[in-house]
Amino acid sequence: MRRWWRRVWAALRPWDPFRSIKAALQLLVIVSVLITTLLVTVAIHSATELRVITIFSIIACLLITQIVATNLTAPLREMTAVARAMAAGDYSRRVARVRRDEVGELAETFNRMAADLAAADRHRKELVANVSHELRTPIAALRAVLENVVDGVSAADPETMRLALQQTERLGKLVSQLLDLSRLDSGAVRLDAKRFEVWPYLSAVLKTASLGMGTSGKGSRTRQRADVPLHLDVSPLELMAYADGERLHQVVANLVDNAVKHSPPGGRVTVRARSGAAPGSLELDVMDEGPGIPEADRVRVFERFHRGSQPGRDGGTGLGLAIARWAVDLHGGRIEVAESPSGCRIHVTLPGGPAPTTQKRDHFPANSGRETPFSV
Repeated sequence: MRRWWRRVWAALRPWDPFRSIKAALQLLVIVSVLITTLLVTVAIHSATELRVITIFSIIACLLITQIVATNLTAPLREMTAVARAMAAGDYSRRVARVRRDEVGELAETFNRMAADLAAADRHRKELVANVSHELRTPIAALRAVLENVVDGVSAADPETMRLALQQTERLGKLVSQLLDLSRLDSGAVRLDAKRFEVWPYLSAVLKTASLGMGTSGKGSRTRQRADVPLHLDVSPLELMAYADGERLHQVVANLVDNAVKHSPPGGRVTVRARSGAAPGSLELDVMDEGPGIPEADRVRVFERFHRGSQPGRDGGTGLGLAIARWAVDLHGGRIEVAESPSGCRIHVTLPGGPAPTTQKRDHFPANSGRETPFSV
């Protein structure tokens, strides 16, 4: 019954003056003709002169036309005022939708556009403020170190230079992350998805991550958190996946870096890979033994510059998880904070792609066990 009524209601729209400007104009013409005819009939059956009736007919038609035109153009005038306010920087004003016709639909669309512009402007201001804050911190620390060296307060020994190098690396990492987000937002990043062997790929990613977390006293690359071992769990060993290697590297590296930061001393970070339902799909988990993420932060944790609500957590720049989310979205996959009995577990699902004709296994060990731990 409801479907039938909706169809009838939709079919009557072209004839409803409250939902169609065309119908409203047609009704205006009909009413004007009826008024004129009525006044002429009154003039014929009375002693009133025809010119007087004509004047009254013109006045009545003009009044009705003025009322209808005012109602029709009121949202347009309001949109003009709101557009001028938006041009001046005020995105808070909206058009009151007082009609159900095409002009009302235009007003509703205009309000949605104004809301999107307001959100974009708010995001731009937050981005400028957050980037300014993030850039100021390493620059200020680097300046302090160099000023101490120049003023003779501290010597230019390897330890002092290592502190300066750490701040420079932090600054470079932030700039690199911002460039990644800029390319992702502009759509300049295109996927070069290929099939690959998961075990050697993730093994190389974890080795790269372990070598890129700090510097030793002699200048060689080493891990900053040597007390947090990395563990790789791929099953089956011959697992194949279909994804963009460079983009997936960003996902895994950022998730591992985030997990290591929030791991307690002696805690272990585990990267687990399993096959998904579709050919070439991949189920990836990055787990740590840290304090975990509160439920209130699980939705916002992938937003830019969000560092969580727990006091004392060093969340870095707050861009790593945002980059991971964008890279997963490029694949058409899904990333989320999954339930875990302890610590934090980030679950990534990649949809996969075309099934291969053959599978190479040159990089796999001889045994065919279901699970082979790999620690760094």
